[in-house]
This record gives sequence, C-alpha cells and structure tokens, in this order.
Amino acid sequence: MLRIRLHEIFRSIIALSLVMLASQSGRAQDEDVVRIGVNLVQLNVGVTDRRGHPVTDLSPEEFVVYEDGVPQRIVSFEPTTTPFSLVLLLDVSGSTLNFRTTLKQAALRFIDALAPDDRVAVVAFNDHTKLLTNFTSDRKKIAWAIERAEGHGETMLYRALGYALELLAKEGKRRKAIVVMTDGLDTELRNLDRTAVADAQSEEEALARVKPEANALLKGVLDAIDHQGVTIYPLALASGDPRRLPITTPQIMAIYSAARARLQLLADRSGGRLHQINRLEDLGRLYAEVAADLRTLYSIAYQPSGDRPRDGSWRSIRVEIKRPDLIARTKQGYYAR
Repeated sequence: MLRIRLHEIFRSIIALSLVMLASQSGRAQDEDVVRIGVNLVQLNVGVTDRRGHPVTDLSPEEFVVYEDGVPQRIVSFEPTTTPFSLVLLLDVSGSTLNFRTTLKQAALRFIDALAPDDRVAVVAFNDHTKLLTNFTSDRKKIAWAIERAEGHGETMLYRALGYALELLAKEGKRRKAIVVMTDGLDTELRNLDRTAVADAQSEEEALARVKPEANALLKGVLDAIDHQGVTIYPLALASGDPRRLPITTPQIMAIYSAARARLQLLADRSGGRLHQINRLEDLGRLYAEVAADLRTLYSIAYQPSGDRPRDGSWRSIRVEIKRPDLIARTKQGYYAR
C-alpha cells in the first residue's frame, strides 16, 4: 500500500513539474513576441503616379524600405482595402461655435465616405475631452454621436490627441488614423508660447524664441504616433492661419506660427497631410478627400536591422517603389526611444 502511494505521489510531482515547465516556456515565448513586436516600425504608405493619381494594386515585393539609407526587411504588409480604426476628433471649443452646424454636416459626409468595415470613435474636446461613442462600424451610432457634439470654452488639443491615441492603443494591430479639425491654438501651449515671447522686440526675435517641437506634451503625442504607426490628418481652420491675421504683433505672429507649425509636424511625422480650410464651404470636400486618401494607403511593418541601441536618435525613413514612374509618401522618420 505504501509503495503504491509513493508511486502516485512521484507521478504527481512529475506531472506538476511538466506543467510548470510548459507554463514557463509559454511565458518566455510570449515575452519574446512582445519584445520583438515593440521594435516593429509601422508605416502607412500612399503611392501615386507622376500625375498624382493613386496606385492601389501593388504587391509587397514592389516596395523597398530604407532606414538611414539601409534597406530593411518587410515583415508585414496590408493592402489598401484593409479596414481602419479611426478617431474623429471634433473641436467644440468657443472658436467653432459660429459654424457648429457646418462642422457636423461635414463630419457626417466624411463618415458616409468611409469603407463599411472601418471602425470609428467620435471624441469631442474643448477644455475637457469627451468620448461620444467608442469604436463601431454602426453608422447610425456614429451619426448620433456627431449630433451630440456640443460645447464651448478653451482648446486642449494635445490632451485630446493623447486620449485618442490611448483609445487606438486598445484596437490591437488594426490600421489606425486620427482626423481632427482645429485652428491648432492649444490653450496650454499658447500660454507657454506667450510667456516665451512676452518681451520680444521684433517678429524675428519672437519667432526665434518659440520652439514649436520643444514641448513635453507634444513629444508624448509624437512618441505615441511613432510607436503605434498612427496617421494624422489635421484640418486647419483659417482662423489659426498667421498669414490671415487682421492685426499682428511680434508676439501674436510667433504664437500663431508655432501653432500652425505643430499641426504640420503632426502630419509630417505620421505620414498624413495637413489640409488648409480656406473657406467653410470647403470643409465637406476636404473631409471627403481625407476619406479617399485613407482608402489609398498600404500598411507596412519592418524590424530595424542590426542591433542599434534605442538611444533616442533620429532614424530617417524612405520608401521607394521598384517601378520608376511611381512615388511613395510616408512619415519622414522616428526617434528610437
């Protein structure tokens, strides 16, 4: 009896050891997957011919990706028909009160122009950020959320972008984009810029004092864009255009120029496009252009070659198409943080 009991105990110990080894092995494999996945560089790439017409029927073999001039191995490729997860950011601060109805109508046209399987979250922002609907492909829910977008007050643009990026991080490996209509005059950053240029004596001095990219809030947004491979399309209102100010001082010119430069930086770093809204009547057309542009993007991921340290240095990116008559557009690069 004792011999049988000892034999059963021995078998139980062996079985338990095997389970623990399998668990540790699985956990180690999971950790390797996470470690490798973190280093992947995600790109959304638009391709056009010499006349600017989009080309949407390319294969992975026709793309060559360079990082700092060195060819990279493409590890994942998605065609232009792959659905997006998209955050529609609606500025409901006081600066949009006078044309709120036009804004909503244009946003509804934008939703109608998306692909059926695209998932959309609608977020309204002023001095607070409010999720009006989480990601869904139900057009009725999205339209209802747009109609609910109301508010006034200040403009916390970059905190809203940070919130949108947090939402997109939960969407896994789907293709991702943010479309935001704004004048770009973020309240927090504008206050910092105003302090920096307060005693500037000339426009040149004021412009030199403001470093549009030198801000922790903006850097956090740009780092998240790089990490997730999110493409951003800012639709810039004419009210924030420094060239169209009715009255200027060196301080005002510097503040508005920095705000517009940051919107351009968002587009350039993410591979998107900055659209200038010269007339409110153009808003619907520009939203439609963004929707059309999304349907022409390929998504590519590559693992940077070699054992280069992630030391925060800038890594330039260039994408070429093996057919010489085609031009590729994507983000300019990233900081290896």
